[in-house]
Amino acid sequence: MLTPYHIMPDTAKVWVYQANRSFTQEEVWDISDILENFVDRWKSHQRDVKGFGALYYRRFLVLMADEAAADVSGCSIDSSVKLIKELEQAYDLNFFDRMKVCYKITNDLIGSFPVNQLSDMLESGKINHDTIVFNNLVYTKKAFEENWQVSLKNSPLTNLV
Repeated sequence: MLTPYHIMPDTAKVWVYQANRSFTQEEVWDISDILENFVDRWKSHQRDVKGFGALYYRRFLVLMADEAAADVSGCSIDSSVKLIKELEQAYDLNFFDRMKVCYKITNDLIGSFPVNQLSDMLESGKINHDTIVFNNLVYTKKAFEENWQVSLKNSPLTNLV
């Protein structure tokens, strides 16, 4: 059951999928429609999942589920992963490359680089410890709001520098 973001509880489970490239405007429209339709029909053990789905920065697909309304596990997670894989194939995307770091170049422009180039990016001055990076390991709505976009120095990546 499609649920507005502001109604989702802070404890809602979150999945962040980072694409290997930015979406075109046409892809944003298409994928947003597909995502909305999926979330509206998302089920867990024949119960409606109270969910939310959206694209952010033309680069990220975010799904949320209120587990208080319906426990999301097994088949319902499998169906969301199936959707992501179908989107990958249909739009020539990769949502499962965990070795890329996305960062803000400007408020609207997102860049990326392989995680093994983190030191090089810092040394060259392309990023610094205050650069905003995306922590896709967040797992609740509250964490998404507070810790998804963080400075490099406050991210899990700081351990790699």
